[in-house]
Amino acid sequence: MSKRDYYEVLGVSKSATDDELKSSYRKLAKKYHPDVNKEPDAEEKFKEVTEAYNVLTDKQKRAAYDRYGHAGMSGAGANPFEGFSGVGGFSDIFEQFFGGMNGVGGQQQQRRVQKGADLKTTLVLTFEEAVFGVEKEVTVNRYDTCGRCKGNRSEPGTETARCEVCKGTGEIRRTQNSIFGQFVNVTSCDRCRGEGRIVVTPCKECRGEGRVRVTKPLMVKIPAGIDANRQIRITGEGEAGPRGGVPGNLYVSIVVKEHPVFQRRENDILLDLPLTYWQAALGDRVEVPTVDGPMELEIKPGSQNGDILKLREKGVPYLQGNGRGDQLVNLKVVVPKKLTEEQRRLLTELSKTMPREKIGKTSAAEKEHEEKGFFGRIKDALGSN
Repeated sequence: MSKRDYYEVLGVSKSATDDELKSSYRKLAKKYHPDVNKEPDAEEKFKEVTEAYNVLTDKQKRAAYDRYGHAGMSGAGANPFEGFSGVGGFSDIFEQFFGGMNGVGGQQQQRRVQKGADLKTTLVLTFEEAVFGVEKEVTVNRYDTCGRCKGNRSEPGTETARCEVCKGTGEIRRTQNSIFGQFVNVTSCDRCRGEGRIVVTPCKECRGEGRVRVTKPLMVKIPAGIDANRQIRITGEGEAGPRGGVPGNLYVSIVVKEHPVFQRRENDILLDLPLTYWQAALGDRVEVPTVDGPMELEIKPGSQNGDILKLREKGVPYLQGNGRGDQLVNLKVVVPKKLTEEQRRLLTELSKTMPREKIGKTSAAEKEHEEKGFFGRIKDALGSN
């Protein structure tokens, strides 16, 4: 693959001054540095702009390049990355060129504060608690900021001492020699962990950790309409961060107990209602349970097994928005297994007055009712007025 023109790489003209070359390189090096830009070709572009800058800021190399092009760069010492390997070398170039910066935008390495760990717990709700919401207590076992030293790890009334390894800077600087001159590699001090200070008298409560293990009760507000397998995030109620770091979060996983008669389908509540065949045939007014309490429901004469009746706004509240779902009542016609002699006699007399259905002569309405199935009939119930 042929190399691009060095002036084109830096985006300058052939008459560009050293200041113009430097200004252009600063912008491009920040843009493509592998520690900043995670695109797959960023490393190659960074090498390309560094190579162009190295050649064009050297008077002899620039004269040879202006006269012979890339062919004039084939001699010894033309490789601007000799002595460097991997991203570590790029970091040294970048740091030296931009005046000791460790990353973009700062003049000195900043101590990184570690965030505390996130915690998880499980909360079991009844069906009604999930429908209407509730406030419940959970117990969390976690690290909290030490109340004695307030997290600074030193015994109250004592002071920390300057780290003698890094001289209080929190950094260790190592100088490397290369074809560019001397480059400085900056790392966090292992002795003080980048803080620049050493605890002389550790806190008696936390033994210099800044955190203590506690068991803490927390009240969790559960919103109305929550469903199983949902998580609630409680910000800042995870573990305290080490060395003064911000606390993590607490995640509460929701488990909902099964109800003896109700089932949930999104925001609708399903209920199977047993009926005798004479209730289905003659019609009736029956009391049905709802999450709001008992409610009277009219059964129309001629109701069929599997018919779905709808009780509006008796379902589950919507988590986001107003209103509630419906309660869908599935009629289940029950045939008695045992009859008294009198019941058998009466039914026998009744059967003589009723027409017998012929095999294969199912009516169109009954056939449609059977083919739709349970959830098809629920869909019809939701769409009806």
